Amino acid sequence: MTDQTCFHCGDSCQNEIVNFDDKLFCCYGCKTVYEIFSENDLSCYYDLQSAPGATPKDIAGKYDFLEQPNIIEKLTEFNDGNTQIVTLYIPHIHCSSCIWILENLNKLNANINASQVNFGKKQVRVTYKASNCALKDVVLLLSSIGYEPYISLEDYKTGKTAVNRSLVYKVAIAGFAFGNVMFLSFPEYFEVGEFWLEQYKHLFRWLMFFFSLPVVFYASWDYFISAYKGLRSKILNIDVPIALGIAVLFVRSSVEIILNIGSGFFDSLTGLVFFLLLGKFFQQKTYQFLSFERDYKSYFPIAVTKIDTDGKETPIQVYDIQKGDRLLIRNEELIPVDGILIHGNASIDYSFVTGESETVIKKSGDKLFAGGKQTTGVIEVEVLHTVEQSYLTQLWSNDVFNQTDAKSFTTLTNVISKRFTIAVLSIAFISTAFWLFVDASKALNVFTSVLIIACPCAIALAAPFTLGNVLRIFGKLKFYLKNATVIEQLASINTLIFDKTGTITSSKKNQVVYEGETLSTAEEILLKNTLRGSNHPLSRSLYNLLDAHNIVTLNYFEEHLGHGIEARYLNDSIKVGSSKFVGQMEAIAVLDTSVFVSANNQYKGKFVFHSSYRKGLSKLFNKLKKDYDLVILSGDNEGERDNLKKLLPSKTKLIFNQKPNDKLEYIKYHQSEGAKVLMIGDGLNDAGALAQSDVGIALSENVNVFSPACDAILEASKFNKLYDYIKASKAAIKIIKWSFLLSLMYNVVGLYFAVTGQLAPVIAAILMPLSSISVVVFTTISTNWYCRKLK
Repeated sequence: MTDQTCFHCGDSCQNEIVNFDDKLFCCYGCKTVYEIFSENDLSCYYDLQSAPGATPKDIAGKYDFLEQPNIIEKLTEFNDGNTQIVTLYIPHIHCSSCIWILENLNKLNANINASQVNFGKKQVRVTYKASNCALKDVVLLLSSIGYEPYISLEDYKTGKTAVNRSLVYKVAIAGFAFGNVMFLSFPEYFEVGEFWLEQYKHLFRWLMFFFSLPVVFYASWDYFISAYKGLRSKILNIDVPIALGIAVLFVRSSVEIILNIGSGFFDSLTGLVFFLLLGKFFQQKTYQFLSFERDYKSYFPIAVTKIDTDGKETPIQVYDIQKGDRLLIRNEELIPVDGILIHGNASIDYSFVTGESETVIKKSGDKLFAGGKQTTGVIEVEVLHTVEQSYLTQLWSNDVFNQTDAKSFTTLTNVISKRFTIAVLSIAFISTAFWLFVDASKALNVFTSVLIIACPCAIALAAPFTLGNVLRIFGKLKFYLKNATVIEQLASINTLIFDKTGTITSSKKNQVVYEGETLSTAEEILLKNTLRGSNHPLSRSLYNLLDAHNIVTLNYFEEHLGHGIEARYLNDSIKVGSSKFVGQMEAIAVLDTSVFVSANNQYKGKFVFHSSYRKGLSKLFNKLKKDYDLVILSGDNEGERDNLKKLLPSKTKLIFNQKPNDKLEYIKYHQSEGAKVLMIGDGLNDAGALAQSDVGIALSENVNVFSPACDAILEASKFNKLYDYIKASKAAIKIIKWSFLLSLMYNVVGLYFAVTGQLAPVIAAILMPLSSISVVVFTTISTNWYCRKLK
């Protein structure tokens, strides 16, 4: 079947052609989107009469193996009996319409909660209700709309994914053609008059023509597709001048061969495509390397408590977890690995994974999945599998939790590239017109050289390479960012807000004094076990200071954020938290940070904390005061006001007695006044404030602080380096701007030689990828040089 144009997107319809309503569509996505918008009728989803491929009836038996529980267990990444999540490889993902239809599968089947496409990997991640929709049903649905997934159990077992080697093939074909065309062109270069060569000159020229065909119509075809799509969308992208240059070279050379008036420019043509693809291959490999470094270094400094064989509790990093380890999971703490529930009352919130906020009750012996959050007390889990770092990264980077899609510097890059392309096209046509009158023999060379040498690829590469490298370096230095956009946002902040307890104070060095009635042994056991389930910094400090007691499973546990904890064991109850929460309404004379305790509704006493501030706090704030508004926003009382006034710069605002929602509203108000806010706190009480701020940083100190609400995780030992991290983010933006200037200077010089006819197209093709390489080298060296100061 010959190529024809898709009615919806304009792409070439080939093997996957769909004929519907006398219109041609290049894929089912385009067909379905057209139907939706033209008919506004969802029934079109099920109209498969014109489908050339298999229908559910034809392929139902093919997927019977998906009904076997052991296979479902291998293929699904999450399966709690009610909800399943599976990632499927879809080879036929083709265009934006494909993405649209695949991300709207819930309109086809109400039992599908969500679906998310990874276009680069041609994957779709589907979350569905397993009780009403089996994995086989999902696969059949995808197949029925033209997106049959490729399922290989061996790939899932080994973790391998399909590798797209098309660029490698194109480089190889272009390189082979370029070498042969250059060889066949030697007699033309040196004007050899030998009889044999002169006799077969026409054969050599036609061989060059045939060698150029796969280069133009296969190796360089992506440039034409990209340019066409851009023009169809009324956008001048960076591939327009490249495609135009290739087309002009090929047409002009073909005309010369056919009319026998010359040998054409097939050497320049094949060399141009070869060097363009070689540059693209280098860029791709370099960015993949940076991405690998980022993935490898993005192990979060999340610690989880391991219970040794002798019952001792030890914090360990998540990537040190081994199969068979026993872990302690506290209230509001993330389960980092798949495991079996051993002890405790498990009430798991899988909203980070499934998007559903309903909690799931589990009993001893049930399987628990990584990504769930324990919401009621403390549990013990035996590990089934080691942690998959990439899975935690996927949770953290989930679009559901992203605060904003704004990417200012990406937009700036696109704007510059667009204007640059317009300028290049204008220069190319004006200079060609000039040479047509002055020396027509140079006109074609000038036209193609201008189009090639002035490609704004280097401009487009500046931001991703700079930010990607900074992201990698920050990860090595214990500052873990969700994505590159956070660097841009960090560089623009003007207000810093700090939580107090556990943020500017260290929970490891607090001094604690108990004032009140002596607690009985039973009350101490209950208090110890109650604190054991909490991740609040004061709870962790107090738990570590109390004497060891028997570990018991509480009958009831609930943590009220911003207020306190209450628990019950047998016939005894306890409350730990603020004075109002435990029922102590008398005036408190001392304003130190305190934790009050009541047992069986009788007030017992309080633990008074004398805060120990983090090393380098005063020096850090004195650096920050020059450029930023500083605020301490604390839920504690004002007992530390005088100490903080002595320790911190005079302009620092000190605000106390703030509940979690008060912090959120404070940030929201200042943002409405134009402030760009950086919030630093813990991942539990401050989750709302972290999410509301422009940049939210959770500080980690041997606790599981994983929270999709935060944009970054900073290891507590690096707290005093905060100013340097912000400064490095600003330097990264400067490096991007310098890269823009470097690229502009290169193009100005190159254009001079191209316009004056002193630059052959093949030389321009060599220099163009070199400009991109120079930007990559410049940004990498510059960021590495600057960030060396952070160590």
